[in-house]
Amino acid sequence: MDFSLSMEQEILRNSVRDFAVNEIKPVAGELDEKEIFSYETMKKMAELGLFGMFVSEKYGGQGMDYVSYIIATEEIARIDGSHAATVAAGNSLGIGPLYYFGNEEQKQRYLPKLCSGEALWGFGLTEPDAGSDAANSKTTAVPDGDEWVINGSKIFITNASTDITSGVTALCRTGTREDGRPELSCILIETGTPGFETREMHGKLMWRASNTSELYFDDCRVPKENMLGPIGDGFHQMMQTLDGGRLSIGAMGLGGAQGCFDLALKYSKERVQFGKSISHFQVNAFKLADMAMEIECARLILYKACWLRDRNKPFSKEAAMAKLHCSEVMYRCANHAVQLHGGYGLMKEYDVERFYRDQKLLEIGEGTSEVQRIVISRLIGAL
Repeated sequence: MDFSLSMEQEILRNSVRDFAVNEIKPVAGELDEKEIFSYETMKKMAELGLFGMFVSEKYGGQGMDYVSYIIATEEIARIDGSHAATVAAGNSLGIGPLYYFGNEEQKQRYLPKLCSGEALWGFGLTEPDAGSDAANSKTTAVPDGDEWVINGSKIFITNASTDITSGVTALCRTGTREDGRPELSCILIETGTPGFETREMHGKLMWRASNTSELYFDDCRVPKENMLGPIGDGFHQMMQTLDGGRLSIGAMGLGGAQGCFDLALKYSKERVQFGKSISHFQVNAFKLADMAMEIECARLILYKACWLRDRNKPFSKEAAMAKLHCSEVMYRCANHAVQLHGGYGLMKEYDVERFYRDQKLLEIGEGTSEVQRIVISRLIGAL
């Protein structure tokens, strides 16, 4: 077994870490407070090559492996969850379905601008009444001549209403199968299409500097060639997309946990009580030891899942495990970090307060922790 990273991966980690510290960290708190999606840092992340990382150079991507993409996401999340969400959703949910399921014309049309960061793309899956039960989508697409007529709505969609969003992939009910279950298909809908409206959502607890949207379709007409892959293949596409997305959420949990540890260790060594740094008190040293141990275990399971994916081996079970474990490790690390900061950990001037809030979505988005346990139970043959 070789647990070492390649020289290229080490260089990538160091360059993304330096970028996050120097460019994101100074502005993250203000952007979070004011709920501002920063086009300036978005442009800088694009210039660093953080979009289309696993996409072939043929379509403008970086041609890297999935481990490298996850390392980059981890390092951004180590500093700020909002920026990591933009990168993770931009790649796994925006670019991913187009790259893996799109035809050549669709890839050539959309991927170059998405990989360069000139544009973003949303993935319209969740609905007001279809969260964990995503297959119960109520958004419909009805054929009419050479067009699909789409009606319905989506909610909690990342990157879908920015000034540079060029469209979304929407899961739609296109019919009923012979067994009575809905026929689900993914359809591409460009921004500006008549009958398609996006509304930015505000007042979030977490990821306040990322873009989250509601989508509305009111007799929205798109050409039939906007179908992504074969008709009726939407559920399969959704599941495969979520497998990759779970690795991204895992990376956000891992990076966030590492960020919490970094902040807690630094503060506990600087904070003096009873004549010595609070890190020297065993009760606090043990918290830090537990955090370090859990982070190392989380990194191993996440990187193994990515290693399997890069080698085209089954990785659905490991992806669910990594997403579940990494998100819950960040929960425990954020809790310890705030505790070690004491009252200061509850103040916005300390970054750990933002990490504590940002963590919660990781146990909910892209499949709740409860759903992950169902997925794992099925894959190990228990259900």
